[in-house]
Amino acid sequence: MNSSEKKIVSLMISVYCSAKHSSPKGRLCHSCSELEAYAHQRLQKCIYGEDKPTCKQCPVHCYKPSMKVQMQEVMRFSGPRMILVHPIAAIKHLLKELRPKKVKRSH
Repeated sequence: MNSSEKKIVSLMISVYCSAKHSSPKGRLCHSCSELEAYAHQRLQKCIYGEDKPTCKQCPVHCYKPSMKVQMQEVMRFSGPRMILVHPIAAIKHLLKELRPKKVKRSH
């Protein structure tokens, strides 16, 4: 469930962690590892399932405030850099964000 979203989140956290925390490529520091696990957990429990909109477009704010602040920082930093580091994933994510909103619950 939400495997493409999980991949994007992991890539963005990896870009952020290697730049901000000097982590070796492919390895996350403790706080970024916790953020990634939390993000994957939230995606797993998402009520929209595979039809989940991007976080920016989602009407449900499922992150606890402290994690939301961390993830916003990661996204603001990594978002613009994704086109250089992971261009295909970045373009797919951009296209998903540009798609018209069709939010429906999976229940």
